[in-house]
Amino acid sequence: MAITVRAPRSLDHLVWKRTTVDGRTALYGVAGEGLPVLFLHGWGLAQHSYKRALKRIVRLGSRAYAPALPGFGGTPDLPGRHFSFQGYAEWVDMFLAAVKVDEPVFVIGHSFGGGVAIKLAHDFPERVRYLVLVNSVGGSAWRSSGSVVRSMAERPLWDWGIHFPRDIFDVGQVTRVLPVLLEDALPNLVRNPRGLWRVANLARTADLTPELEELRERRLPVVVLWGDHDKIIPRASFDALCKAIGSEGAVVGGTHSWLLADPDAFGEVMTNVLDVAKVAHEMEEEEGASPRRRRLRSLLPGVKPGAKSAG
Repeated sequence: MAITVRAPRSLDHLVWKRTTVDGRTALYGVAGEGLPVLFLHGWGLAQHSYKRALKRIVRLGSRAYAPALPGFGGTPDLPGRHFSFQGYAEWVDMFLAAVKVDEPVFVIGHSFGGGVAIKLAHDFPERVRYLVLVNSVGGSAWRSSGSVVRSMAERPLWDWGIHFPRDIFDVGQVTRVLPVLLEDALPNLVRNPRGLWRVANLARTADLTPELEELRERRLPVVVLWGDHDKIIPRASFDALCKAIGSEGAVVGGTHSWLLADPDAFGEVMTNVLDVAKVAHEMEEEEGASPRRRRLRSLLPGVKPGAKSAG
């Protein structure tokens, strides 16, 4: 049975820092000690938005790194020739080098950050120990009806756009999510509207299932989480991610931004995952085993597995 070592609350406060990545300034938050955890934020947001959720991660005995990805939170855009998920993954690799993280990390990616996390794990396998995708982009399917599956590339921008405010301004969570938007999303919109538009187009049509299928072959442990009221990432897209990794994901209660609205629920879900990861980490250090030779199974008691088998 895994034993959770919790960090004192005095150590869970994120410190905001700057570093240099590829010759340009990058902003990030960092806190805690222990297993290195990299958190990659969603579209329109930045590192500040997730500070309550990240505190839960730190309290579980981890050292959390939360960079503002290029184009968000004051970190400059990627150069045009590098504007792709591959370019974002390359930037994250350089960020980890800049902050002197020299061992594989436990990566959590939300929404757009999930797509970046997938590409990082695929392109830089020595960087990633475990992968957790939270309401992630990258599924190939938009909607399905019987045997007919429509791809995410067919989803019009207006359909994606109308669901975004409905998700964010859900009556049950608006008082908790709105302050987050005012802290990160609004400044991002004022500072870099063109950049947000470009990233939105990159995210909404992303198909990263081939990369996930390869990660499955490499036996990288991957957990996929999805909020059961998410209209931004549809159920068909979640199912496509699960099919690509060859296992069921887990469905939690909430919308696309459930971890912002209810960080305690996020902490509860992540407790068991991180406990298993830390035990596996210790075993790897003792035995010299590769982290990609281990699988995460039955990690999420208390949440619903996907209704459709992805095996």
